[in-house]
Amino acid sequence: MKLDTRTIIPQPEPSNKPKTEEEIAQQKAKKISRLQKKLLHYTGKAIHDFELIKPHDRILVCVSGGKDSFTMLVLLQHLQKIAKIPFEIFSFTLDQSQPGWDDSKLKLFMESRNIPYTVLTKDTYSIVKEKTPENHTYCSLCSRLRRGNIYRYAKEHGFNKIALGHHRDDLIHSLLMGIFYNGEVRSMPPKLLTDDKSLLVIRPLVYVQERDIAEFAYLSEFPIIPCNLCGSQSNMARNDTKRLLLDLAKKNPKIPSNILSAIQNIRPSQLMDKGLWDFNTLESKVESENKI
Repeated sequence: MKLDTRTIIPQPEPSNKPKTEEEIAQQKAKKISRLQKKLLHYTGKAIHDFELIKPHDRILVCVSGGKDSFTMLVLLQHLQKIAKIPFEIFSFTLDQSQPGWDDSKLKLFMESRNIPYTVLTKDTYSIVKEKTPENHTYCSLCSRLRRGNIYRYAKEHGFNKIALGHHRDDLIHSLLMGIFYNGEVRSMPPKLLTDDKSLLVIRPLVYVQERDIAEFAYLSEFPIIPCNLCGSQSNMARNDTKRLLLDLAKKNPKIPSNILSAIQNIRPSQLMDKGLWDFNTLESKVESENKI
């Protein structure tokens, strides 16, 4: 009879010995390295797929103080060091004069990494608070004012591209919210030409998942600066959309990636947009085929 060796070979006892600080630090470093490799892969893929960066680009990297923009900046700096093409990155932060906003740690972070940076102070906070009607979110006006200041600074200082930290989940949420609340099929493109055709806006994190960014930022201990303006409101529409997507993903984990794929696989002939598909000439095409 064959013995079941699992019953006679003693198994090692689980170690309850507390880890030393050095062991904890090593474990943390491994996690950061693993995550960074994954993030660099998807960021590099986006840059390659959409040709986001060209030789001698001068890129203004917008750092709001949140996890997404810090992660984007660190990844771009790493790619800059190993890239075969030369390009420049500059960190840009807009101080909107929010009460209690402190950028001292942000500046120390930039200096510790030898990243050239600028903090521009413009009091958009007061304008947003004054002009936003009651029971409306601040985000729309705030983003317009912020965007105007960023574009102006970029043009005045000779930048040809602006990098924003929107990630995969942002694109998906934007698509769903456009459908649910505005009746439009739109999202955030990886590369956008500004209305005056003077700048290109790029989004290198379009393939990156928010949960990976959150873990990377937490482990890296980025000096996160919370936005008290956005944080003071509950964006019900966005929160509802996020919850819906989370619920769907629990039933089918492929749904978020399928939605992202759908944004890249548009079939105008299967939709109803007369601007994208000429429905009026289809009869003539049928007649032409019948004559052959």
